[in-house]
Amino acid sequence: MRVWLACFFVLFALAEFFDWLQKFNLPLPIYILGGAFLAVASNYDKIVGSYFTDPSMEASLEHPQLNSSTSSTEPISFAIASSVEDAQPAKADE
Repeated sequence: MRVWLACFFVLFALAEFFDWLQKFNLPLPIYILGGAFLAVASNYDKIVGSYFTDPSMEASLEHPQLNSSTSSTEPISFAIASSVEDAQPAKADE
């Protein structure tokens, strides 16, 4: 019987609280500040800088090394057309 009575009072209190909460209004700046606080709180570990001490993040910050067997030491050159006529073939219709 105590469990039923306790559940009744808890559910009654929750129903009254949500009824009161629906009538409660806050101004827009409070919502904006609350959202900013939630954003800071959810990203607190990134803001403090704990990722600098994380060894898995240090490996990703290094520049990747290319495999020497696949890379060539010779430079690649591209031919650049000096004018539009050189780049496109002439049309015979004109």
